[in-house]
Amino acid sequence: MQIRTLSVSELNRYIHRLLSSDPILNSIYLKGEISNFKLHGSGHAYFSLKDKTSKINCVIFKDHYSKIKFEPQNGMHILVKGYISTYERDGQYQLYIREMEPDGVGALHLAFEQLKIKLKEEGLFDCKKKIPSFPKKIAIVTSPTGAAIRDIISVSKRRSNYIDLLIYPVLVQGENAALEISNAIDYLNKEYTDIDVIIVTRGGGSIEELWAFNEEIVARSIWDSKIPIISAIGHETDYTIADFVADLRAPTPSAAAEIAVPHIGDFKNHLDNFYRKLNTSFNHYIQKKRNQMIRIDTNRLLSITKHKLIEETQRLDILQRNLCNYTNRKIQNYQSQLMKNASKLEALSPFSTILRGYSITFDENGNNIYKINQVKKGDHINIMLTDGHIDCTVTHKKKEAHSIEHFHKS
Repeated sequence: MQIRTLSVSELNRYIHRLLSSDPILNSIYLKGEISNFKLHGSGHAYFSLKDKTSKINCVIFKDHYSKIKFEPQNGMHILVKGYISTYERDGQYQLYIREMEPDGVGALHLAFEQLKIKLKEEGLFDCKKKIPSFPKKIAIVTSPTGAAIRDIISVSKRRSNYIDLLIYPVLVQGENAALEISNAIDYLNKEYTDIDVIIVTRGGGSIEELWAFNEEIVARSIWDSKIPIISAIGHETDYTIADFVADLRAPTPSAAAEIAVPHIGDFKNHLDNFYRKLNTSFNHYIQKKRNQMIRIDTNRLLSITKHKLIEETQRLDILQRNLCNYTNRKIQNYQSQLMKNASKLEALSPFSTILRGYSITFDENGNNIYKINQVKKGDHINIMLTDGHIDCTVTHKKKEAHSIEHFHKS
């Protein structure tokens, strides 16, 4: 009996059809431990699911992976639902996963704890902005038909009629709720400059119904908000990621209104008490000063005046002494400078030159003679000495080769 030879591709294709047609392998549940987890840039995830003795390769495509609320990690025990098939090119069978959840703990609870740790490490739970004590305008991000908005409006009207409430309607549960809440917070920060505080709120519910307030996109918008935010999600025992990131958590929507809206009656009472305390304090101060004035008699006034006069006299003596000292120092400085200038003038005087053993020669007209070519034979000249004059007639003159002029030039 002759059997047709198959190609490798034909064999892999045949096995693929067999596996795909098996009703058990087409919808199978498995549990195991994640190993070699890799998230591809395309959004697909690849890993192995193993127990103590065996393992199977797994893949979960982007559309299914994006619906997982938690982040799979190596060593995590999980429950998965999918089907067995082959990748024909490699001839290897693997598990194609459609659903995944943690083994032993709920997927939403695990996702909550993972995101809480991540945001806390980034510092999103720190640096709280101060809630204004007397806001003029409050924005409320919530469902327009829920009980939360009715409670806030009722409490706000009861406490004060001087505050504007701006309601921004959004979905508070469901697939698109987180995006709407995030966009609402971003829009209020961008388009309004007169909003003093934002309340993000909804009524109670299960963790699935409150999940929109556990999404990272909402947490990021609350953190980026320049306007202070009060979160009031669910009942007093309900906590969401939004509560940790917000500037203040209120246990209920009604409590958020009581925190944000000051009671006008309390404010008036506070002003009245402040006025009474101020008036009492002022009256006490006036009475104290009046009593002090009464106790001051004439003798005390004279004593104070005399003491003040003595102080001023002493101060005047000190000023006079300082002025005299300053004037004496100035005179001494001027005298010293004058002596220096007199010495310089004396050094430049022609008489000083004569006293050092020199003489000064003049012609008949009294002009100073300092060069030989200024005279000729037969000229009458006059020589000044320290104790008189000598009249002379030039009988001979001789120019010296090593003259003073030649000495200076050299």
